[in-house]
Amino acid sequence: MDLTFTDDQLLFHSSIKAFLIEQVTPSWVRAGWQTETGRDPKMWQQLAELGVVGMTVPEKFGGLGMTELDFVLIAEECGYVALPEPLVNTVMVAAPLVAEIGGELAERWLRPLAAGEVQLAVALENNLLVEDAHMADLLLVQEADKWFALTPEQVELRFNESVDPSRRLYAVASKEQVAPVLEGRRALMLAQMAVDRGALGSAAQALGLGRAMVDLAVHYSADRQQFGKPIGSFQAVKHMLADVAVALEYAKAPIYRAAYSVAHHLSDCSRAVSHAKLAACEAANLAAKNSIQVHGAMGYTWDVDLHLFMKKAWALANSWGETSFHTARIADYLLSDTAALGAGTTFSDSNEE
Repeated sequence: MDLTFTDDQLLFHSSIKAFLIEQVTPSWVRAGWQTETGRDPKMWQQLAELGVVGMTVPEKFGGLGMTELDFVLIAEECGYVALPEPLVNTVMVAAPLVAEIGGELAERWLRPLAAGEVQLAVALENNLLVEDAHMADLLLVQEADKWFALTPEQVELRFNESVDPSRRLYAVASKEQVAPVLEGRRALMLAQMAVDRGALGSAAQALGLGRAMVDLAVHYSADRQQFGKPIGSFQAVKHMLADVAVALEYAKAPIYRAAYSVAHHLSDCSRAVSHAKLAACEAANLAAKNSIQVHGAMGYTWDVDLHLFMKKAWALANSWGETSFHTARIADYLLSDTAALGAGTTFSDSNEE
């Protein structure tokens, strides 16, 4: 297993990172809160023109035909700027799901999706509130062992407030009986894969959010002075931020490992994803906690940008499987008789299946 990113992956990541940092500013994010949809069609079209929206769309449908491993670094940068647009869910979850269902559904929707002409949303039984359902031209809804493809006219949406003002969440209910586009064991398998991909996207974003919060805290601690010195020079402040930096660094490997497992359909995929999400969200929560402490009372106000990242991190921790769900998946493996534990099994063939 080689977890080293290629030059092409790093170059693409670098160009998209530069675009996001330049275009997705805190003031732009805040301005979106005041609009009816909370979304910017121009931004979505720009992302499509850069090829990001269609990264996981097969080439025969006008996409780049890339994998989750190619996108994971970009998902991290989406977290770093607190991007409100549904890019991660589209690339990680919706596009691969439609491609795997295939048939008429893929023929009808993947090409316009890659071009940025339509948006899709995915509703799962264990992810009851659907982000950006109000913008979706097609909703893929899972009910037990069935998948349904519903248009906006066929669903009823109920808005739910989120701790993160950038997130637009909706409960989705079907207005009419329609035939499923897929059912049976394969439908259940695709539902599991959608959970894993969504959780991987949340983990990558949480890593980026944690980085952003540390950077904000570092900049603030360099400007804020007490006793005639920047508070960043105080050892207690250094220790708090160093603790976060260590946690974020240790979360990287599980995320990249999980992305590799998802992209190559390894047998340990779900376990690797749960490990990544737990590690990344724990690190992001620590970043939020310690960054607030560095900011002091200012950290509790909307006057600083910390809230944009902190509240999105809190929200993502409960998306695509809560902490208890992912902890249970790890525990089930660790307590099983077949668990390959210990340093000697880290690179064993059993982890490559």
